[in-house]
Amino acid sequence: MRTTLAGIRRTRGTAPSQKTPALTADVRAMVEALPDTLAGARDRALLLVGFAAALRRSELVGLDLADVVEQDDGLVVTVRRSKTDQDALGRRVGVPYGSHPATCPVRAARAWRAAAGIDDGPLFRPVDRHDRVGGARLSGTAVALIVKRAAARVGLDPDQFAGHSLRAGLATSAAAAGASERAIMAQTGHKSLPMVRSYIREGSLFRDNAAAVVGL
Repeated sequence: MRTTLAGIRRTRGTAPSQKTPALTADVRAMVEALPDTLAGARDRALLLVGFAAALRRSELVGLDLADVVEQDDGLVVTVRRSKTDQDALGRRVGVPYGSHPATCPVRAARAWRAAAGIDDGPLFRPVDRHDRVGGARLSGTAVALIVKRAAARVGLDPDQFAGHSLRAGLATSAAAAGASERAIMAQTGHKSLPMVRSYIREGSLFRDNAAAVVGL
């Protein structure tokens, strides 16, 4: 049986089933289509901070207000614990101001905090249909649903997107824009070069492309 399965894998290939990265243009479209409601303000901040800081969904929902500090250059986001930091040593991520006010993660986080009246505790919380903000933190599943809902709103297939799409999208978009491996790893917190290089390969498919210079 094992030999048979190996033969099938060799014949059909075993490309990993991964969610689609939410690239910069995707995130911009998702954010601009959000409703002007309290839940919309939360989703805008969640999408933009999650993307710009390249956070895992567990890291995103684990943020407290004290972990997101606004400074002159942008936000300093402190990730207290992550999948690759079981000793909870923590790491700090810089999130600069966006070029466009409507899609700036710093302004979005500020607007959500003010609208929700959050003074401490979890940053991202449930909002009910009466615009009441809960005291508990969102779940990782809720992050995936927010991303899927935002994707569907702009005509993207929600089945192809999930919470990881934000993190993967930042790495892929940064690679496409020419960011170095070192810069990408500093933002994502990756410790594995092979994983980061998979994003760089995807983001660099049309940058310095051999077929682009042969005169077709």
